[in-house]
Amino acid sequence: MPRVTDAIKQRRSIRKYSTRPISPKILREILEAAGWAPSAHNAQPWRFIVLTEESAKQALAEAMADAWTADMAKDGVAVEAQKRAASIERFTHAPALIVACLTMEDMKVYPDERRQRSERDLAMQSLGAAIQNMLLAAHAEGLGVCWFSAPSFCKETVRKVLKIPEVVEPQALVALGYAAEKPQAPQRKPLENYAYRGSWGKTLQL
Repeated sequence: MPRVTDAIKQRRSIRKYSTRPISPKILREILEAAGWAPSAHNAQPWRFIVLTEESAKQALAEAMADAWTADMAKDGVAVEAQKRAASIERFTHAPALIVACLTMEDMKVYPDERRQRSERDLAMQSLGAAIQNMLLAAHAEGLGVCWFSAPSFCKETVRKVLKIPEVVEPQALVALGYAAEKPQAPQRKPLENYAYRGSWGKTLQL
């Protein structure tokens, strides 16, 4: 049986997919794996919206592309039609899109802003753990998958297209499908560059 660390190192961010559909059974298993992630207070502050219909994927992709184009225009940068089309294609060609959302409904409420910000941090960490579970579960099923943060830049746009309630906040988008590419592993920093022993700056030696 493969080790978890093998799966972690073998997983790649896949952006090109075949037209082969994903079975509902596999999608359900991936979402259930996300639900088994650890979460602060066991609040499970995640919500997922699954898009498999072409019209739904197209509507979301076009709306996000429009929001991106508008943001770039504010920066004085014009987005070429080709780049806009490529942005839309990136999402519409994936057999399934999962919009990962955050909710504070079951998180603790504090009277002061400092602790409330920290509580939101806990919810964000919990959602990140759920998404990582999803990525590894998809990899284990032989699927290619990619985690995109585009919804974070156009939350209200995504909310409007998908009719998401105010208490739920779109944060990320996970594209899934059977891979049509085999990218090389990106270079990783050596452990000594990001792990320290005892206190900051002391080289880790294990």
